Amino acid sequence: MTRLSARIAGVGFWASGLPGWAAAQAAAEGAPAVSDAPKRPAPSLLAANERRRAPESVVVAIEVAQAACRAADRDPATLPSIFVSTCGDFAITDAMCTTLANDPLDVSPTRFHNSVHNAAAGYWTIGTGCTRTTTALAAGPGSFAQGLLEALVQLATGDDDAVLLVAYDTAAVGVLAHLAPSSGLLGGGLVLVRDDAPGGGPSLSAVFDSGVADAGDGPLARRLHGNAMAGMLPLFDALARRADGALALDAGAGRRLRLEVRHD
Repeated sequence: MTRLSARIAGVGFWASGLPGWAAAQAAAEGAPAVSDAPKRPAPSLLAANERRRAPESVVVAIEVAQAACRAADRDPATLPSIFVSTCGDFAITDAMCTTLANDPLDVSPTRFHNSVHNAAAGYWTIGTGCTRTTTALAAGPGSFAQGLLEALVQLATGDDDAVLLVAYDTAAVGVLAHLAPSSGLLGGGLVLVRDDAPGGGPSLSAVFDSGVADAGDGPLARRLHGNAMAGMLPLFDALARRADGALALDAGAGRRLRLEVRHD
């Protein structure tokens, strides 16, 4: 089995009640949710009109992507990126399906524009002026693990010394809430760099194999388990608590991504 490795140069995070990585780190140490937290982020990358029109899936993805790049001191325009979402934007998908069923000629062009799975990646590359490769990926409950695996493979086989990984999901509504349950708003961003890249950050090694993933019993996993992107939370719990050790993420279909995390 091939072992892949990288360092985590920057982290971004946003969740309902935890608006930022600092709030998530505090929650991992037992702090309560932020009582006056905004219901959705307002990323500075988007102009005011765009922020108002953009769906929750887009604003949370852009917010954590910006935060991870700032933390890593990396220019977003230089980074290839991977955007991972289990189901895209649940609310827009539900609204589109309802309209198609009841009045097909009344489909909103704006909603259609935002309904595609790579909408967040499109906003990001346009807003940052990035012309590097970007990937939009979905793999059910294994979405985050598959996105992280893709990022590690790109680092191992490509010419770039860094890659941006962004994962996010929103609350499910309507019929979709029964078919694909998801609650709250959750997003996480990581700038991953090669081991020999300048700078610090936790080290990460990974092996992709068959087996059962960890349940995820850390503070963030317990608090945010209802979101469809909860599969990312065991890793973010380890990072928030600066905990060394092994964990395994669900990669779907009886597969897992085994990780070793080390903080220098």
